[in-house]
Amino acid sequence: MTPAQLDHTASVLSDMLTFKQPADAVLSAYFRQHKKLGRQDRHEIAETAFAALRHYQKIAAVIRRPHAQPKKAALAALVVGRGMNISQLADLIDEEEHEFLSHLKSLKTTFSDGLNTAAELPEWLISQMKPYWDEQALLAFGRSINHPAPLDLRVNTLNGKRDKVAAALQNEGLPAEITPYSPWGIRLNDKSALNKHPLFLDGTLEVQDEGSQLLALLLGAKRGEIVVDFCAGAGGKTLAIGAMMANKGRIYAFDIAEKRLANLKPRMVRAGLTNIHPERISHENDARIGRLNGKADRVLVDAPCSGLGTLRRNPDLKYRQSPETVAKLLEQQHNILEAAAKLVKEKGRLVYATCSILPEENEQQVERFLTEHPEFELLNCAELLQAAKVDLDTGTYLRLNTEQHQTDGFFAAVMQRKA
Repeated sequence: MTPAQLDHTASVLSDMLTFKQPADAVLSAYFRQHKKLGRQDRHEIAETAFAALRHYQKIAAVIRRPHAQPKKAALAALVVGRGMNISQLADLIDEEEHEFLSHLKSLKTTFSDGLNTAAELPEWLISQMKPYWDEQALLAFGRSINHPAPLDLRVNTLNGKRDKVAAALQNEGLPAEITPYSPWGIRLNDKSALNKHPLFLDGTLEVQDEGSQLLALLLGAKRGEIVVDFCAGAGGKTLAIGAMMANKGRIYAFDIAEKRLANLKPRMVRAGLTNIHPERISHENDARIGRLNGKADRVLVDAPCSGLGTLRRNPDLKYRQSPETVAKLLEQQHNILEAAAKLVKEKGRLVYATCSILPEENEQQVERFLTEHPEFELLNCAELLQAAKVDLDTGTYLRLNTEQHQTDGFFAAVMQRKA
Protein backbone atom coordinates (compact mmCIF):
# COMPACT_ATOMS: atom_id res chain seq x y z
CA MET A 1 0.00 0.00 0.00
CA THR A 2 1.30 3.45 -0.94
CA PRO A 3 1.08 6.51 1.36
CA ALA A 4 -1.55 8.02 -0.97
CA GLN A 5 -3.67 4.84 -0.86
CA LEU A 6 -3.44 4.83 2.93
CA ASP A 7 -4.60 8.48 3.08
CA HIS A 8 -7.56 7.68 0.85
CA THR A 9 -8.44 4.62 2.94
CA ALA A 10 -8.35 6.73 6.11
CA SER A 11 -10.68 9.29 4.47
CA VAL A 12 -13.13 6.54 3.53
CA LEU A 13 -13.02 5.01 7.03
CA SER A 14 -13.65 8.34 8.76
CA ASP A 15 -17.09 8.25 7.11
CA MET A 16 -17.69 4.50 6.84
CA LEU A 17 -17.03 3.73 10.52
CA THR A 18 -19.77 6.09 11.70
CA PHE A 19 -22.19 3.51 10.23
CA LYS A 20 -24.60 6.26 9.18
CA GLN A 21 -24.64 5.11 5.54
CA PRO A 22 -24.23 1.69 3.86
CA ALA A 23 -20.52 0.95 3.39
CA ASP A 24 -20.81 0.33 -0.36
CA ALA A 25 -22.63 3.67 -0.79
CA VAL A 26 -19.84 5.48 1.10
CA LEU A 27 -17.21 3.81 -1.09
CA SER A 28 -19.07 4.50 -4.35
CA ALA A 29 -19.56 8.16 -3.46
CA TYR A 30 -15.87 8.51 -2.57
CA PHE A 31 -14.73 6.96 -5.85
CA ARG A 32 -17.10 9.25 -7.78
CA GLN A 33 -15.48 12.24 -6.08
CA HIS A 34 -11.96 10.92 -6.84
CA LYS A 35 -12.26 9.88 -10.47
CA LYS A 36 -8.49 9.86 -11.02
CA LEU A 37 -7.96 6.86 -8.74
CA GLY A 38 -6.78 3.88 -10.79
CA ARG A 39 -8.07 0.33 -10.62
CA GLN A 40 -5.29 -0.86 -8.30
CA ASP A 41 -5.81 2.14 -6.00
CA ARG A 42 -9.52 1.40 -5.76
CA HIS A 43 -8.85 -2.28 -5.07
CA GLU A 44 -6.41 -1.54 -2.21
CA ILE A 45 -8.70 1.09 -0.66
CA ALA A 46 -11.81 -1.11 -0.88
CA GLU A 47 -10.10 -4.26 0.42
CA THR A 48 -8.60 -2.43 3.41
CA ALA A 49 -11.80 -0.54 4.24
CA PHE A 50 -13.84 -3.76 4.20
CA ALA A 51 -11.14 -5.54 6.24
CA ALA A 52 -11.66 -2.80 8.86
CA LEU A 53 -15.40 -3.55 8.89
CA ARG A 54 -14.87 -7.30 9.15
CA HIS A 55 -12.43 -6.88 12.05
CA TYR A 56 -14.10 -3.91 13.70
CA GLN A 57 -14.51 -5.67 17.07
CA LYS A 58 -10.75 -6.17 17.39
CA ILE A 59 -10.00 -2.66 16.11
CA ALA A 60 -12.55 -1.08 18.48
CA ALA A 61 -10.98 -3.02 21.37
CA VAL A 62 -7.70 -1.09 20.91
CA ILE A 63 -8.83 2.22 19.37
CA ARG A 64 -11.35 4.46 21.05
CA ARG A 65 -13.83 5.79 18.44
CA PRO A 66 -12.10 4.27 15.38
CA HIS A 67 -13.80 6.68 12.94
CA ALA A 68 -12.01 9.56 14.73
CA GLN A 69 -8.62 7.82 14.28
CA PRO A 70 -9.08 6.48 10.75
CA LYS A 71 -5.39 6.15 9.85
CA LYS A 72 -4.82 3.89 12.86
CA ALA A 73 -7.97 1.96 11.94
CA ALA A 74 -6.64 1.47 8.39
CA LEU A 75 -3.24 0.30 9.68
CA ALA A 76 -4.93 -2.10 12.10
CA ALA A 77 -7.02 -3.48 9.20
CA LEU A 78 -3.86 -4.11 7.20
CA VAL A 79 -2.29 -6.07 10.07
CA VAL A 80 -5.30 -7.87 11.57
CA GLY A 81 -7.48 -8.16 8.48
CA ARG A 82 -5.09 -8.44 5.56
CA GLY A 83 -2.25 -10.27 7.33
CA MET A 84 0.53 -7.76 6.66
CA ASN A 85 3.69 -7.69 8.78
CA ILE A 86 4.63 -4.45 10.50
CA SER A 87 7.92 -4.48 8.58
CA GLN A 88 5.94 -4.23 5.31
CA LEU A 89 4.42 -0.97 6.58
CA ALA A 90 7.69 0.66 7.63
CA ASP A 91 7.42 3.43 5.01
CA LEU A 92 3.89 4.31 6.11
CA ILE A 93 4.20 4.63 9.88
CA ASP A 94 5.94 6.72 12.50
CA GLU A 95 7.37 5.50 15.80
CA GLU A 96 4.12 5.88 17.76
CA GLU A 97 2.17 3.96 15.09
CA HIS A 98 4.83 1.22 15.09
CA GLU A 99 4.34 0.90 18.86
CA PHE A 100 0.56 0.79 18.43
CA LEU A 101 0.76 -1.99 15.82
CA SER A 102 3.22 -3.99 17.96
CA HIS A 103 0.76 -3.74 20.84
CA LEU A 104 -2.05 -4.88 18.52
CA LYS A 105 -0.03 -7.91 17.39
CA SER A 106 0.73 -8.85 21.00
CA LEU A 107 -3.01 -8.83 21.81
CA LYS A 108 -3.95 -11.24 19.02
CA THR A 109 -4.03 -14.28 21.32
CA THR A 110 -6.07 -12.53 24.05
CA PHE A 111 -8.76 -11.52 21.53
CA SER A 112 -10.00 -15.10 21.62
CA ASP A 113 -10.98 -14.59 25.29
CA GLY A 114 -14.03 -12.49 24.38
CA LEU A 115 -16.74 -14.04 22.21
CA ASN A 116 -17.47 -10.73 20.48
CA THR A 117 -13.84 -10.24 19.37
CA ALA A 118 -13.25 -13.93 18.60
CA ALA A 119 -16.42 -14.15 16.47
CA GLU A 120 -16.22 -10.51 15.27
CA LEU A 121 -19.85 -10.00 16.25
CA PRO A 122 -21.24 -7.05 18.22
CA GLU A 123 -22.75 -7.69 21.64
CA TRP A 124 -26.33 -6.93 20.52
CA LEU A 125 -26.18 -9.62 17.83
CA ILE A 126 -24.63 -12.21 20.16
CA SER A 127 -27.47 -11.51 22.66
CA GLN A 128 -30.04 -11.88 19.88
CA MET A 129 -28.59 -15.21 18.71
CA LYS A 130 -27.68 -16.80 22.06
CA PRO A 131 -31.14 -18.30 22.74
CA TYR A 132 -30.75 -20.41 19.58
CA TRP A 133 -26.98 -20.83 19.03
CA ASP A 134 -24.33 -22.19 21.40
CA GLU A 135 -20.90 -20.57 21.66
CA GLN A 136 -19.26 -22.89 19.12
CA ALA A 137 -22.01 -22.22 16.57
CA LEU A 138 -21.64 -18.46 17.10
CA LEU A 139 -17.87 -18.72 16.58
CA ALA A 140 -18.33 -20.82 13.45
CA PHE A 141 -20.88 -18.34 12.08
CA GLY A 142 -18.69 -15.32 12.84
CA ARG A 143 -15.64 -16.88 11.20
CA SER A 144 -17.54 -18.09 8.13
CA ILE A 145 -18.84 -14.61 7.30
CA ASN A 146 -15.48 -12.95 7.88
CA HIS A 147 -14.15 -13.71 4.40
CA PRO A 148 -15.15 -11.97 1.17
CA ALA A 149 -17.85 -13.74 -0.82
CA PRO A 150 -17.08 -15.29 -4.21
CA LEU A 151 -18.91 -14.07 -7.31
CA ASP A 152 -21.89 -16.27 -8.13
CA LEU A 153 -23.44 -16.09 -11.59
CA ARG A 154 -26.67 -17.43 -13.04
CA VAL A 155 -26.83 -18.65 -16.62
CA ASN A 156 -29.91 -17.38 -18.43
CA THR A 157 -31.27 -20.63 -19.88
CA LEU A 158 -33.00 -18.72 -22.69
CA ASN A 159 -29.54 -17.82 -24.02
CA GLY A 160 -27.21 -20.69 -23.15
CA LYS A 161 -26.42 -23.93 -21.35
CA ARG A 162 -24.47 -23.80 -18.10
CA ASP A 163 -21.81 -26.37 -19.05
CA LYS A 164 -20.97 -24.60 -22.30
CA VAL A 165 -20.86 -21.17 -20.62
CA ALA A 166 -18.62 -22.48 -17.80
CA ALA A 167 -16.28 -24.11 -20.35
CA ALA A 168 -16.09 -20.84 -22.32
CA LEU A 169 -15.13 -18.92 -19.17
CA GLN A 170 -12.53 -21.55 -18.23
CA ASN A 171 -11.03 -21.33 -21.73
CA GLU A 172 -10.51 -17.61 -21.09
CA GLY A 173 -8.52 -18.47 -17.97
CA LEU A 174 -11.29 -17.54 -15.52
CA PRO A 175 -11.58 -19.89 -12.49
CA ALA A 176 -15.21 -20.84 -13.17
CA GLU A 177 -16.75 -23.68 -11.14
CA ILE A 178 -20.19 -25.26 -11.31
CA THR A 179 -22.22 -24.47 -8.18
CA PRO A 180 -23.14 -27.60 -6.19
CA TYR A 181 -26.89 -26.94 -5.82
CA SER A 182 -28.33 -24.53 -8.37
CA PRO A 183 -28.64 -26.05 -11.87
CA TRP A 184 -27.97 -22.58 -13.35
CA GLY A 185 -25.06 -21.42 -11.16
CA ILE A 186 -21.39 -20.71 -11.88
CA ARG A 187 -18.96 -19.55 -9.18
CA LEU A 188 -15.87 -17.38 -9.66
CA ASN A 189 -13.64 -17.21 -6.61
CA ASP A 190 -11.55 -14.26 -7.79
CA LYS A 191 -14.38 -11.72 -8.27
CA SER A 192 -13.47 -10.98 -11.87
CA ALA A 193 -15.03 -7.81 -13.29
CA LEU A 194 -17.61 -9.13 -15.72
CA ASN A 195 -19.85 -6.11 -16.36
CA LYS A 196 -18.23 -5.60 -19.78
CA HIS A 197 -17.90 -9.27 -20.67
CA PRO A 198 -19.78 -10.26 -23.89
CA LEU A 199 -21.74 -12.99 -22.03
CA PHE A 200 -22.91 -10.42 -19.49
CA LEU A 201 -23.73 -7.78 -22.11
CA ASP A 202 -25.81 -10.19 -24.20
CA GLY A 203 -27.85 -11.35 -21.18
CA THR A 204 -26.40 -14.87 -20.91
CA LEU A 205 -24.97 -14.19 -17.44
CA GLU A 206 -26.44 -12.42 -14.41
CA VAL A 207 -24.81 -11.88 -11.02
CA GLN A 208 -26.87 -13.78 -8.41
CA ASP A 209 -25.93 -15.70 -5.25
CA GLU A 210 -26.60 -19.43 -5.48
CA GLY A 211 -28.97 -19.27 -2.51
CA SER A 212 -31.06 -16.65 -4.26
CA GLN A 213 -31.24 -18.87 -7.35
CA LEU A 214 -32.68 -21.69 -5.21
CA LEU A 215 -35.52 -19.42 -4.06
CA ALA A 216 -36.65 -19.07 -7.68
CA LEU A 217 -36.41 -22.85 -8.05
CA LEU A 218 -38.64 -23.40 -4.97
CA LEU A 219 -41.26 -21.07 -6.41
CA GLY A 220 -41.49 -23.57 -9.28
CA ALA A 221 -43.13 -21.20 -11.78
CA LYS A 222 -44.35 -22.78 -15.03
CA ARG A 223 -45.05 -21.46 -18.52
CA GLY A 224 -48.28 -19.54 -18.89
CA GLU A 225 -48.83 -18.92 -15.16
CA ILE A 226 -49.53 -15.66 -13.32
CA VAL A 227 -46.67 -14.99 -10.91
CA VAL A 228 -46.12 -12.16 -8.45
CA ASP A 229 -42.70 -11.11 -7.12
CA PHE A 230 -44.06 -9.05 -4.24
CA CYS A 231 -40.80 -7.37 -3.17
CA ALA A 232 -38.93 -7.46 -6.48
CA GLY A 233 -36.13 -4.98 -5.74
CA ALA A 234 -33.73 -4.81 -8.67
CA GLY A 235 -35.17 -8.07 -9.95
CA GLY A 236 -32.51 -10.79 -9.67
CA LYS A 237 -35.07 -13.44 -8.73
CA THR A 238 -37.66 -11.97 -11.14
CA LEU A 239 -35.26 -12.58 -14.03
CA ALA A 240 -34.58 -16.15 -12.89
CA ILE A 241 -38.34 -16.81 -12.67
CA GLY A 242 -38.87 -15.31 -16.15
CA ALA A 243 -36.28 -17.69 -17.62
CA MET A 244 -37.91 -20.64 -15.78
CA MET A 245 -41.21 -19.71 -17.45
CA ALA A 246 -39.48 -19.61 -20.88
CA ASN A 247 -40.78 -16.03 -21.32
CA LYS A 248 -44.40 -17.29 -21.32
CA GLY A 249 -47.03 -16.17 -18.83
CA ARG A 250 -47.03 -13.00 -16.78
CA ILE A 251 -44.82 -11.85 -13.88
CA TYR A 252 -45.82 -8.82 -11.84
CA ALA A 253 -42.75 -7.27 -10.21
CA PHE A 254 -43.93 -5.04 -7.36
CA ASP A 255 -41.74 -2.79 -5.23
CA ILE A 256 -42.09 0.49 -3.34
CA ALA A 257 -38.78 1.87 -4.71
CA GLU A 258 -38.94 3.44 -8.18
CA LYS A 259 -35.14 3.42 -8.42
CA ARG A 260 -34.86 -0.33 -7.84
CA LEU A 261 -37.52 -1.07 -10.45
CA ALA A 262 -35.78 1.30 -12.89
CA ASN A 263 -32.68 -0.90 -12.52
CA LEU A 264 -34.77 -3.96 -13.43
CA LYS A 265 -35.90 -2.61 -16.81
CA PRO A 266 -32.52 -2.65 -18.63
CA ARG A 267 -31.80 -6.06 -17.11
CA MET A 268 -35.08 -7.40 -18.57
CA VAL A 269 -34.13 -6.10 -22.01
CA ARG A 270 -30.64 -7.59 -21.77
CA ALA A 271 -32.07 -10.97 -20.70
CA GLY A 272 -34.57 -10.95 -23.59
CA LEU A 273 -37.56 -11.20 -21.21
CA THR A 274 -40.88 -9.67 -22.20
CA ASN A 275 -43.19 -11.40 -19.68
CA ILE A 276 -42.20 -9.14 -16.71
CA HIS A 277 -44.37 -6.16 -15.74
CA PRO A 278 -42.64 -3.92 -13.16
CA GLU A 279 -44.99 -1.76 -11.11
CA ARG A 280 -44.26 0.63 -8.27
CA ILE A 281 -46.63 0.38 -5.32
CA SER A 282 -47.03 2.77 -2.38
CA HIS A 283 -47.37 0.06 0.28
CA GLU A 284 -48.34 -3.58 0.66
CA ASN A 285 -52.08 -2.77 0.56
CA ASP A 286 -51.91 -0.57 -2.54
CA ALA A 287 -55.20 -0.76 -4.53
CA ARG A 288 -53.23 -1.74 -7.66
CA ILE A 289 -52.44 -5.09 -6.04
CA GLY A 290 -56.09 -5.87 -5.27
CA ARG A 291 -56.97 -6.70 -8.87
CA LEU A 292 -54.86 -9.87 -8.52
CA ASN A 293 -56.65 -11.18 -5.41
CA GLY A 294 -57.07 -14.95 -5.72
CA LYS A 295 -55.60 -15.01 -9.24
CA ALA A 296 -51.86 -15.72 -8.80
CA ASP A 297 -50.47 -19.22 -9.31
CA ARG A 298 -47.26 -18.33 -7.46
CA VAL A 299 -46.33 -15.48 -5.12
CA LEU A 300 -42.79 -14.84 -3.90
CA VAL A 301 -42.26 -12.69 -0.82
CA ASP A 302 -38.54 -11.99 -0.50
CA ALA A 303 -39.26 -9.87 2.54
CA PRO A 304 -37.40 -6.78 3.77
CA CYS A 305 -35.15 -8.14 6.51
CA SER A 306 -32.08 -7.45 8.63
CA GLY A 307 -29.81 -8.85 5.89
CA LEU A 308 -27.72 -10.67 8.51
CA GLY A 309 -27.24 -13.59 6.13
CA THR A 310 -25.29 -11.33 3.76
CA LEU A 311 -22.55 -10.22 6.18
CA ARG A 312 -19.79 -11.52 3.87
CA ARG A 313 -20.87 -8.84 1.40
CA ASN A 314 -22.22 -6.25 3.84
CA PRO A 315 -20.21 -6.51 7.08
CA ASP A 316 -21.40 -3.05 8.17
CA LEU A 317 -24.95 -4.39 8.68
CA LYS A 318 -23.82 -5.83 12.03
CA TYR A 319 -23.45 -2.24 13.21
CA ARG A 320 -26.28 -0.60 11.30
CA GLN A 321 -28.95 -2.99 12.58
CA SER A 322 -30.13 -3.25 16.19
CA PRO A 323 -32.84 -5.00 18.25
CA GLU A 324 -35.04 -1.96 17.55
CA THR A 325 -34.64 -2.10 13.75
CA VAL A 326 -35.25 -5.87 13.81
CA ALA A 327 -38.46 -5.39 15.83
CA LYS A 328 -39.77 -2.92 13.21
CA LEU A 329 -38.92 -5.35 10.42
CA LEU A 330 -40.88 -8.15 12.11
CA GLU A 331 -44.12 -6.18 11.92
CA GLN A 332 -43.40 -5.12 8.33
CA GLN A 333 -42.73 -8.74 7.31
CA HIS A 334 -45.99 -9.90 8.90
CA ASN A 335 -48.02 -7.20 7.13
CA ILE A 336 -46.44 -7.93 3.73
CA LEU A 337 -47.03 -11.67 4.09
CA GLU A 338 -50.67 -11.00 5.00
CA ALA A 339 -51.17 -8.84 1.90
CA ALA A 340 -49.33 -11.21 -0.45
CA ALA A 341 -51.33 -14.24 0.73
CA LYS A 342 -54.56 -12.67 -0.59
CA LEU A 343 -53.26 -12.95 -4.16
CA VAL A 344 -52.73 -16.74 -4.06
CA LYS A 345 -55.38 -18.84 -5.82
CA GLU A 346 -56.56 -22.28 -4.68
CA LYS A 347 -53.68 -24.77 -4.82
CA GLY A 348 -51.40 -21.79 -5.54
CA ARG A 349 -47.95 -21.48 -3.97
CA LEU A 350 -46.67 -18.82 -1.57
CA VAL A 351 -42.93 -18.63 -0.85
CA TYR A 352 -41.70 -16.55 2.09
CA ALA A 353 -37.96 -15.86 2.11
CA THR A 354 -35.35 -13.71 3.85
CA CYS A 355 -31.59 -13.32 3.80
CA SER A 356 -31.54 -13.37 7.60
CA ILE A 357 -30.31 -15.96 10.09
CA LEU A 358 -32.61 -14.86 12.94
CA PRO A 359 -35.47 -17.28 13.82
CA GLU A 360 -37.70 -14.28 14.68
CA GLU A 361 -37.61 -13.24 11.03
CA ASN A 362 -37.84 -16.77 9.71
CA GLU A 363 -39.43 -19.83 11.34
CA GLN A 364 -41.34 -17.79 13.94
CA GLN A 365 -42.77 -15.51 11.27
CA VAL A 366 -44.00 -18.51 9.24
CA GLU A 367 -45.43 -20.26 12.31
CA ARG A 368 -47.39 -17.12 13.21
CA PHE A 369 -48.74 -16.85 9.65
CA LEU A 370 -49.84 -20.52 9.52
CA THR A 371 -51.58 -20.21 12.90
CA GLU A 372 -53.51 -17.19 11.62
CA HIS A 373 -54.14 -18.76 8.17
CA PRO A 374 -55.21 -22.41 8.43
CA GLU A 375 -56.18 -22.24 4.74
CA PHE A 376 -52.45 -22.58 3.97
CA GLU A 377 -50.29 -25.67 4.50
CA LEU A 378 -46.52 -25.99 4.66
CA LEU A 379 -44.74 -27.92 1.89
CA ASN A 380 -41.41 -29.68 2.38
CA CYS A 381 -38.53 -27.77 0.76
CA ALA A 382 -36.25 -30.82 0.72
CA GLU A 383 -38.84 -32.81 -1.25
CA LEU A 384 -39.42 -29.93 -3.69
CA LEU A 385 -35.69 -29.60 -4.31
CA GLN A 386 -35.31 -33.35 -4.73
CA ALA A 387 -38.09 -33.27 -7.36
CA ALA A 388 -36.06 -30.56 -9.13
CA LYS A 389 -32.99 -32.85 -8.96
CA VAL A 390 -31.21 -30.68 -6.40
CA ASP A 391 -29.30 -32.74 -3.80
CA LEU A 392 -29.89 -30.53 -0.76
CA ASP A 393 -31.83 -31.42 2.37
CA THR A 394 -32.11 -28.79 5.11
CA GLY A 395 -35.49 -30.10 6.27
CA THR A 396 -38.98 -28.70 5.76
CA TYR A 397 -37.55 -25.17 5.58
CA LEU A 398 -34.70 -24.10 3.35
CA ARG A 399 -31.93 -22.96 5.70
CA LEU A 400 -28.68 -22.02 3.98
CA ASN A 401 -25.59 -20.88 5.88
CA THR A 402 -22.21 -19.68 4.69
CA GLU A 403 -20.13 -22.20 6.67
CA GLN A 404 -21.92 -25.29 5.37
CA HIS A 405 -23.22 -24.25 1.95
CA GLN A 406 -20.82 -21.44 0.83
CA THR A 407 -23.84 -19.26 0.01
CA ASP A 408 -25.27 -16.25 1.75
CA GLY A 409 -27.52 -17.09 4.69
CA PHE A 410 -30.98 -17.70 3.22
CA PHE A 411 -34.25 -18.94 4.65
CA ALA A 412 -37.36 -20.00 2.75
CA ALA A 413 -40.72 -21.58 3.54
CA VAL A 414 -43.04 -22.85 0.83
CA MET A 415 -46.78 -22.79 1.53
CA GLN A 416 -49.78 -23.82 -0.53
CA ARG A 417 -53.37 -22.60 -0.34
CA LYS A 418 -55.59 -25.62 0.30
CA ALA A 419 -58.29 -26.52 -2.21
